[in-house]
Amino acid sequence: METLMRYARQVCTALVGAAAAMVTMAAVAEPAAQVQTQVHVLDGHRVTLDVYPAAGPLRGGAILSHGFTRSRRTLAGHAQALADAGVLALTPDLPCTFDFRCNARALAALVGSLRAGGTFGAPVERVMLVGFSAGGLSSLLAAETPGVVGFVGLDPFDRTMPGEAERLGLAAAGRLRTEALLLRAPPSRCNAEAVAAPWGTVLPALWRDELIAGTSHCDFESPTDWMCRLACGDTDPARQQRVRQGLLDAAARWMR
Repeated sequence: METLMRYARQVCTALVGAAAAMVTMAAVAEPAAQVQTQVHVLDGHRVTLDVYPAAGPLRGGAILSHGFTRSRRTLAGHAQALADAGVLALTPDLPCTFDFRCNARALAALVGSLRAGGTFGAPVERVMLVGFSAGGLSSLLAAETPGVVGFVGLDPFDRTMPGEAERLGLAAAGRLRTEALLLRAPPSRCNAEAVAAPWGTVLPALWRDELIAGTSHCDFESPTDWMCRLACGDTDPARQQRVRQGLLDAAARWMR
């Protein structure tokens, strides 16, 4: 009986200690500032966006654009990782579903707000644009905006617009002087059989074009959801980490 009581006391002590450690860890891991949801008028459109304040000294800004029929919340993990690295990160709900030029104008207006200061705090001189899938196309079209120092395409999408002979993104990529990073999945129906892969052959300031073996389209979102996995395939933590590391590499390169 005495042995049982001693064991019970040891277990209780261990549990109390573990609970205290968890509280301490939670306090350490708690972000310095809360994510803020705001509404702004960009190029005449009311746009809801989430603001992820930078931890520590501000190194620059990033705007992350979601894919077709997706939302700002599907890039929350990437935004928080960039914020933890000292980058003020914004995730807008893009205002136009099929009009990529419309979305690009809204993104350009958002870059202007970051550079002007006031709305989001101190002026941000260096901005990187990150876009997943169709958001990659809209981001590419906005990547020549003054103040944009880098573009990241996360398994981006391209298409030919009615009445135009050349794909919209391919034409823009050939003119872009901003440095670019492409992180891509193998061909699948969800990236239109790697329709944006030719961007890597025409981008004048291509830094890196990385095909991540075995990735599904959903590996590039953070977080993704069951709808994407059902349509496009399962995700894998190791592959997702490769994508995340690419973003952090870009921030380290462009947000000096």
